[in-house]
Amino acid sequence: MSIRWAEYSTLVRENSGGQRMDRIIDIATEGLHLSIHRGFLMVEKDREEVGRVALDDINAVIVHAHGVTWTGNLVAGLAERGAPIVFCGANHAPVAVTLPIEGHHAQNARMQAQLAASKPLVKQLWRKIVAAKITMQGSLLAARGIAGAEAFPFIARRVTSGDKENLEAQAARRYWPLLMGRDFRRDRDAGGVNGLLNYGYAIMRATCARAVVASGLHPTIGIQHSNRGNAFALADDLIEPFRPLVDALAESMAREGIDGLNPGLKRRFARLLAFDLRIAGEVSPVSVAAGRLAQSLARSFETGRADLALFDPPTAIEWAAAGMIDDGEAR
Repeated sequence: MSIRWAEYSTLVRENSGGQRMDRIIDIATEGLHLSIHRGFLMVEKDREEVGRVALDDINAVIVHAHGVTWTGNLVAGLAERGAPIVFCGANHAPVAVTLPIEGHHAQNARMQAQLAASKPLVKQLWRKIVAAKITMQGSLLAARGIAGAEAFPFIARRVTSGDKENLEAQAARRYWPLLMGRDFRRDRDAGGVNGLLNYGYAIMRATCARAVVASGLHPTIGIQHSNRGNAFALADDLIEPFRPLVDALAESMAREGIDGLNPGLKRRFARLLAFDLRIAGEVSPVSVAAGRLAQSLARSFETGRADLALFDPPTAIEWAAAGMIDDGEAR
């Protein structure tokens, strides 16, 4: 039996000019044991080491296999570094997550401000997020030269406080058939392209969840998403403008005839974290942009003003690059 575990490394430039490695650890084989040893995540099979990764480099651990065991001190070590462990079902969609209790020096004050946020503020924040998502969808369609893309900027401008008309859903009903084909239906329980989307979204969700905790906010208290069993509620709010980046790569894979995942394809999704976005004239990779968005949300709760650090839609050339992200392996 082949042992399927992998670490997908992405070199990320930080705003300070430095660099760091963001590693997504993917565990897909039954019977592996995960532990910590001298600052490293250790992966073992039948008490034999099959790999190790420095904890400080890990962005998230994604577990697909159900027969995996792990130690408590590994969970604590990852939590101390703000790295979530995401447990996925057979459809690659997350079903559980571990997150740290503390993530920011001003956490208590920020959580209090988050809890005390007025309804008008929360509705304005959601309006901006929905409008940004629809704008991104339209930008992707336009970059692909798809007729009907011109309606999306108009729809985005029509989004009102709290999205009372549910224009997010109306845009989605137009968007998916235009991007993926008339017969496509977005179904998180389905395989094929839906499985590709699930996996890409899982990586983005983990990144947003990490950003939320690092900014001192509580991930369960969402702006719009409020399912009682959803520990990702706020991350699910912040992920929305990032989703079309995953869609672009999944759609490109579908055109290549790909309808399932392997380590190389997972690596391509992980490398989206290094895709550059423009925010207020500055260029930041996705993982940093998620952090800036979460920090701006925290400040919005504190000031009472809906002022989010949202990124500009990519250009047509940049969208093409997002769809052609490779696995980073030497050829």
